[in-house]
Amino acid sequence: MTTGELTFPQPQVRRPRARGAGRQLHAGPVTYAVLTVFALLSLAPLVWTAVAASRTDRRLAQTPPPLWFGGNLFRNMQSAWDQAGLGTALFNSVFVAGTITVSTVLFSTLAGFAFAKLRFRFSGLLLLLTIGTMMIPPQLAVVPLYLWMSDLGWSNELQTVILPSLATAFGTFFMRQYLVRALPSELVEAARVDGAGSLRTVWHVVFPAARPAMAVLGLLTFVFAWNDFLWPIIALNQQNPTVQVALNSLGTGYVPDQAVIMAGALLGTLPLLVAFLLFGKQIVGGIMQGAIKG
Repeated sequence: MTTGELTFPQPQVRRPRARGAGRQLHAGPVTYAVLTVFALLSLAPLVWTAVAASRTDRRLAQTPPPLWFGGNLFRNMQSAWDQAGLGTALFNSVFVAGTITVSTVLFSTLAGFAFAKLRFRFSGLLLLLTIGTMMIPPQLAVVPLYLWMSDLGWSNELQTVILPSLATAFGTFFMRQYLVRALPSELVEAARVDGAGSLRTVWHVVFPAARPAMAVLGLLTFVFAWNDFLWPIIALNQQNPTVQVALNSLGTGYVPDQAVIMAGALLGTLPLLVAFLLFGKQIVGGIMQGAIKG
């Protein structure tokens, strides 16, 4: 301290702390009750399908309907498997849905990256046209699409179902909206400065950044392709069906067996449940990672 100068201690200013900051949030009993109700309502259709599949058609016609499982589940499943030829149908559905999922995720990511980070002529117009195709009802394209596939000689072939769904406008728009915020433009420029070409930039920069959205898009696409009924029932026949086309044959006849139909519907749903059980953790983790980045 020099002569003639006085030094006073500076007062400590306490910054206001947000209320509840650093405190772990806990759900109350009301939250658990609401979640339990919604979970039961969501599981009710699947549980009822399993209950009906384990009963006989005569018991399902009685009042009140059965509320618990019976002893005919595996017998009805075997009947549905034999009547509908579900072995071939399941293989076809796995091939069709898997091919559509991989191609849609790949092409949508590439197109979304182009619309989000690349600059080229008429990009805005092309994006607008892409979004505009989402407003056209798919039923309007059934007749010209069928005529096109017939001219190609692909009637009753699996590629008839795969080709129209290799890329979707929704997937392109979805990936574009995600990459606009999740992928910094500086990161792409840095890759180019380091000498990375377009393919290397996509593989090492775009794909890792887009992985959460790709997981979500892949799940949605697989479920939609698996459950698609309108176009496969028109394009395919019972000799080369998907699951939904094969299940349609169970409802034919003078008196359809409702228990066998429910058993077939349960068999057609099991692959989706298995896929979610195997990859659900990665999908939910990708969703949460994308939410944190956003």
